Amino acid sequence: MKIRTYLVISFLLIPTLVSAQQANVNLDYNPQKNTDNLTPFSAPLNSPEVRDDRTVTFRVRAPEAKNVALSGPVMIALDTQGRSVPFKKGENGIWSLTVGPIEPDMYIYYINVDGVQMADPSNTVAGFTAMPPYSQLVVHGDGPAYYDARNVPHGNVTRHVYHSDVTNGEREMYVYTPPGYDRNKTYPVLYLVGGSGDLPSNWVYDGRANFMMDNLLAEGKAKPMIIAIPNNQVIHRNHPRHVELTFDLFEQEMRKHVIPLVESQYSVIKNPKGRAISGLSMGGRHTMFIGFRSLDLFANFGILSAGDNNSETSIKDFLNDPDVNEKVDYLFVGQGTHEASGFMGTRCVRLHEALEKHKIEHEYYVGGHGAHDWATWRHLLYYRFLPNLWKEN
Repeated sequence: MKIRTYLVISFLLIPTLVSAQQANVNLDYNPQKNTDNLTPFSAPLNSPEVRDDRTVTFRVRAPEAKNVALSGPVMIALDTQGRSVPFKKGENGIWSLTVGPIEPDMYIYYINVDGVQMADPSNTVAGFTAMPPYSQLVVHGDGPAYYDARNVPHGNVTRHVYHSDVTNGEREMYVYTPPGYDRNKTYPVLYLVGGSGDLPSNWVYDGRANFMMDNLLAEGKAKPMIIAIPNNQVIHRNHPRHVELTFDLFEQEMRKHVIPLVESQYSVIKNPKGRAISGLSMGGRHTMFIGFRSLDLFANFGILSAGDNNSETSIKDFLNDPDVNEKVDYLFVGQGTHEASGFMGTRCVRLHEALEKHKIEHEYYVGGHGAHDWATWRHLLYYRFLPNLWKEN
């Protein structure tokens, strides 16, 4: 386990001497590297501190605390078998923990203080979702990563707010248009959805879908496309009938509001071959259970870290459609290396096996260094799904 713990020496805590980061002036690839000798604005300490050797120090001021620990998806990168890692208490009630080296990527983490899970109070890079907030650790490499903002032409992301008769309220959707978007041309559309705790903005801020698309286009590795990111939260996630209701409701939302809005506001291809739907986790199941029964809408599918143990029953009409290979242009099923043997991974494998059994053409892929987390979903989108989408068109 790549962890070491130490006490922070008191002179390092003097504000004029502490190295700091998180200035948020530029979209830096290394926002948590110490560069300015300043703590983040309004933060009590410098945390996390990421060094060029990819070791990381976390700090928390909690003088009355009995126990402080690090937890969250970052534990996969630390190879702790899911166990949280304790801090040690130093002078002035400051707890600290140094871990690493860690593979360059972005990781979600929490600080646990006497049993209370919270975001890091000194980290300005936080997640805003349908769940309680979390912190992001950005471990940089030698330069911008595939998901970073690079010096290339950038597309635009527009936030649309509209009224939905399905949910009886105001809803939002984000739409990415590629660099040089030209209304005299028609573009294919990818409808990209999130997981149980995600909002549309998470595919932008956590998933970095727009930057990855910019970079792929600059590298000549993908086709120009529009990416529409609707909100697939259509019923409270803890509702006792969520599984029963969510698929029908979201299909109504797609048919009545999402697709009509996109096709009225943007210059897009208005047939199944020009539409794709993809999602992670819950969004992957939306892709299956809505997309597979909506071949009048979609001919391209990306199922990320999702599936079903009862695929033979749940998608039997799709599996037994004799013309399905003619109707589907591209079907991708993928998951992360460290989730393949767990519950989520098993569902993905069962879907893959059902597709194979029924001789339905698809790509199945396991890769990256993540588990059921954004490290996996960014990897799947950038390295496999987006480059292969509309490849033959």
